[in-house]
Amino acid sequence: MRYLLPLLFLLSSLVVFLPGCEPKEDLLQTSGSLELKADTVLFDTVFTTVRTVTKRLWVYNRNSGAVKTDVSLSGAAGNTYTLLINGDLGPAVSGLTIRGKDSLLVLVRALVGDNGSSANPKDFLVEDQLHFRTNGNDQVVRLIAYGQNAYFHRGDIITSNTTWATDKPHVIINRNVTLGANRFNIGVAVAQNTTLNIPKGARIYCHAGATLQVDGTLKVNDTFSPSGVVPDSSRDIVRFQGDRREAFYNDVPGQWGGIIFTSGSHNNDIRYTEIKNATFGLLLYNPDARGQAPDLLLKNSTIRNISGSNISFANATATAGGGIISYSGTVRATNCLFTNCGEYAVLGAGGGVFNFNYCTFANYTPAFQRKTASLTFLKQQLSDPGILHPIRVTINNSIVWGSIKDELFVEGGLSPASGNSVSITNSLLRTDEYQAAPEIRATTPTDLRNLVNADPRFKRTPLNAPNRYDYSLDAGSPALNRPPVTAAFGERIDLRNQPRPGPTNAAPDLGAYERQEP
Repeated sequence: MRYLLPLLFLLSSLVVFLPGCEPKEDLLQTSGSLELKADTVLFDTVFTTVRTVTKRLWVYNRNSGAVKTDVSLSGAAGNTYTLLINGDLGPAVSGLTIRGKDSLLVLVRALVGDNGSSANPKDFLVEDQLHFRTNGNDQVVRLIAYGQNAYFHRGDIITSNTTWATDKPHVIINRNVTLGANRFNIGVAVAQNTTLNIPKGARIYCHAGATLQVDGTLKVNDTFSPSGVVPDSSRDIVRFQGDRREAFYNDVPGQWGGIIFTSGSHNNDIRYTEIKNATFGLLLYNPDARGQAPDLLLKNSTIRNISGSNISFANATATAGGGIISYSGTVRATNCLFTNCGEYAVLGAGGGVFNFNYCTFANYTPAFQRKTASLTFLKQQLSDPGILHPIRVTINNSIVWGSIKDELFVEGGLSPASGNSVSITNSLLRTDEYQAAPEIRATTPTDLRNLVNADPRFKRTPLNAPNRYDYSLDAGSPALNRPPVTAAFGERIDLRNQPRPGPTNAAPDLGAYERQEP
């Protein structure tokens, strides 16, 4: 035992001089290269001067030992591309160690500058190369961005009558601006007694949260007079949508704010227009129900993919999203389609006037369970819920359908005794609450000719054809060949300018689409 302690001391001393045992994956090797997850990082059609989303490139070291690599941009595209590697932002990183069987994440962003071309203002290509040099081995990843010049509106205030050009898209980006005594976060504001004209073929892309506020007048495609059918893909249709151009975002709601018509905004006219992927489509804002109510004429247009997220405007109480939200405003719509509109296709509060003729409300919301009727009309004034206003609603030759059993709600009911004025004729409705109401079912003295809870048989819906929707009518639909109650409600064309029979002594189809026989 007396020799054991000295022996242990001697052995521990010898261990100090023994070589360390480094893990194999940390041992640096002088051969081998990397495995790159992709040979190209693509930014598909981005607007100039607007920074893109971040793309990820994974780089793998499949070797058993560690390797050192140098990562750099060739610089062919100037300062278009930026790299973020291990928290370092810059065009190059040298001597980067990747352990054996480990990986590296390279983040790439692009900011494409205006190419200065007026002759070809649309798409142009900006290309660079990302180089990896590992143990004498060179590997390259292509960086490609398709840039597109545009007209940019960042908090623009339009104070004189203006017509937007259509040779390039328009991009709306919110900024804090002062209007009178108030400060707003808006993309574009049309001042009182001023008209903004947006002609056929215009493309309007809106950044996250962006809004177009109309204190004056908005005219969209109002002078377009098509000579033939205008298909859904027509370039003559004016389109409002978000500015995310990746295919994944084609039908994602809530990407931008919407279009706001403030109290006193008048003579607004929107035709042959598509409004999609917004938080709200059109907001008529007259919270005190005073003075001239904002008014809107909407024809041959589509509002779709509207978020159910809460919104707020001008410090007002937040409310759910909807295709049209009207606070004591006036809305007239003909030959229009409303679909996948969040909580509401149309929400009216504080009374107001609503007139829908040959419209299709096909409000399926497959992404979430909706509990609110697509058409909801309330009496309460927004600024003071204790003040009630009568509701005036006219629905003719239309289809009101969706994913819940009651797609119509009128506060106080349909009876004139409620103080409301509700007229519904020759329409197909999904409603349990009002299915027996005389204002819908009456046959004398005038036959209202409404259809209640009869499946309209759309061609394709989210229930039978996800992502391939078609709300025209299938053969055998009960909504086919329904003559209007009076010729005054007739229409000679449908949503896409296809002819309808009529209007006198004829039987056009209900809703926005006239069925075209093969």
